[in-house]
Amino acid sequence: MDEALELGEYLPQSFASAGEQAYLGFLWSAFETNYRAERYEFASLAFHLLYMSFVSFSIWQIRLARPEQFAMAMVGFRNEDEGDLMACESPFKFYDRLKESQIFRFLKLIGCTNQQVGEFAKFVRRRNKIAHPTGTVFFNDRAAIDAEIADMLREVRNIEAHMRPVITELYRRFLTERTDEELWAYSDPKDEVNANLVHANYMSAADLAFCRDFNIQALNAEVGFAVMETLHQSLAALYPPDEVEAAA
Repeated sequence: MDEALELGEYLPQSFASAGEQAYLGFLWSAFETNYRAERYEFASLAFHLLYMSFVSFSIWQIRLARPEQFAMAMVGFRNEDEGDLMACESPFKFYDRLKESQIFRFLKLIGCTNQQVGEFAKFVRRRNKIAHPTGTVFFNDRAAIDAEIADMLREVRNIEAHMRPVITELYRRFLTERTDEELWAYSDPKDEVNANLVHANYMSAADLAFCRDFNIQALNAEVGFAVMETLHQSLAALYPPDEVEAAA
């Protein structure tokens, strides 16, 4: 159970709607309740949906950071599906046009190999077996589900490591587009960070660690550097490293 909670570090700090946040809360509750009640089969289904939510948020961030590459990756889709994917207003809408296994192809845009993509997608095949009546309980003891959770979290960490350049691109863009404080949506830099970086980009705690590590001095020759530095300092103050991260 404790290891499973690590997934929360890779899920957004803020959501576009109360409904999305409630949905993630429901999945966590379903996982924890069934895990404690030793209904591991149902706990695994809830955890799988949390895992796929993480993947959806990652794909959303790729689309935000690299729209042209994202569009090119849709070659072979029907024209109407391409338009729908580019116009999706929520990460959860991707599945209206894509099979679950298809969404993983976009991870190739961050340097993942076909083999890695296959590893990420294998959980979909396992989940499909569980979701159909087979007369067999796949996860009938704690050791089995704990092994599955450990396997999934290993792939989550792998995906997140590949996401670092994307998160850095989004963060750099956020900073460089806000050198004029008069154009901010909020007068307080912390509010600007929360609304237009964390909230707008579905940033997780793990994503924000990449932002904190951004070399702000690399922008010191840019016009408006002082403003960008203020935003960077505000992010660090809002989201300091936790004890585990600091000790790493």
